[in-house]
Amino acid sequence: MSTPTEDLSAAGVSIWLDDLSRSRIDTGNLAQLIETRDVVGVTTNPSIFQAAIGNKDDDSYDAPLQALAAQGADVDTAIFEITTTDVRDAADIFRPVFDRTDGVDGRVSIEVSPDLAHDTDATVAQAKELWAKVDRPNTLIKIPATLAGLPAISAVLAEGISVNVTLIFSLERYAAVIDAYLEGVRRAKENGHDIATIHSVASFFVSRVDTEVDKRLDAIGTSEAAALKGKAGVANARLAYELFEKRFAQSDAAELIAAGATVQRPLWASTGVKDPALPDTLYVTELVAPGTVNTMPEKTLEATFDHAKVTGDTVTGAYEDAHRVFDQLAEAGVDLVDVTQVLEDEGVEKFIVSWHDLQGTVRQALDGAN
Repeated sequence: MSTPTEDLSAAGVSIWLDDLSRSRIDTGNLAQLIETRDVVGVTTNPSIFQAAIGNKDDDSYDAPLQALAAQGADVDTAIFEITTTDVRDAADIFRPVFDRTDGVDGRVSIEVSPDLAHDTDATVAQAKELWAKVDRPNTLIKIPATLAGLPAISAVLAEGISVNVTLIFSLERYAAVIDAYLEGVRRAKENGHDIATIHSVASFFVSRVDTEVDKRLDAIGTSEAAALKGKAGVANARLAYELFEKRFAQSDAAELIAAGATVQRPLWASTGVKDPALPDTLYVTELVAPGTVNTMPEKTLEATFDHAKVTGDTVTGAYEDAHRVFDQLAEAGVDLVDVTQVLEDEGVEKFIVSWHDLQGTVRQALDGAN
């Protein structure tokens, strides 16, 4: 009997863990998840590092923080050193997966500072700095899909650097992300880079869409609105996959792929179910499609391993239903353009808050070590 995570992998979904900490690396937990839960990658973000470094029950950061304090490191230097070390060590653990999959998986993501989300040039500069510091080919540099982020994505890819585009909520912005990816790969080719080595994922957020839409449906208060709760996130992601299929079949994308470029894979992010009325594996079992990534918090990963029913592709045959959900949401009075803009603004702000909390935690640790 195969496990649900094995079934998910067999259906073409790469399972990545949406978490990282020094203790996961040092205790062998990360290696164990590769072995027993079919995990083939890791994503991080400012909130994840804040939770890890700020965890008072985890002393694994005490020694490196004390060493950095002794060197006179400032807060941002300490964060840069600690997070890039964690990502480098995780990348080494995943290196056999990277080699086995010809670079498709075995990836570890690290994000540029969210304070730079609206600054193109600073984002490009920090992405290059992170790439050089981690110095592992199986790294992905995370850049948010803000308006300022789009040209940064192209510029970073043009340097031969692999990118995880994050905080995508709308189909319109996703289309612009694909265009930015193709432009970046074209420029990388012109710059003489081996474009077969450049990889990218487009991180489309799921549960947050339901949280915002369902709040608005509750406010509308009709039975028709109530019947649509818990449907927007999956429908939005399914329509993103439809767009992915269409866009990468177009001639400009096909020509680049024929020249050796890789396809930018859709990644389902924010897959932890927040509404207890919904199944805890909803954003896993309803988003099974070939060539996708699902990055899961550990709670969702364990629920998937324990009881998810993986029945094959649940996306490509459901486009008509997804379009119908969108039509019904519009008829009910939900402004999806406004929803996705609110979510992008909130997403950037939440990471900025986490980043500043992380700075505070590290500042306190450095001061305590002196």
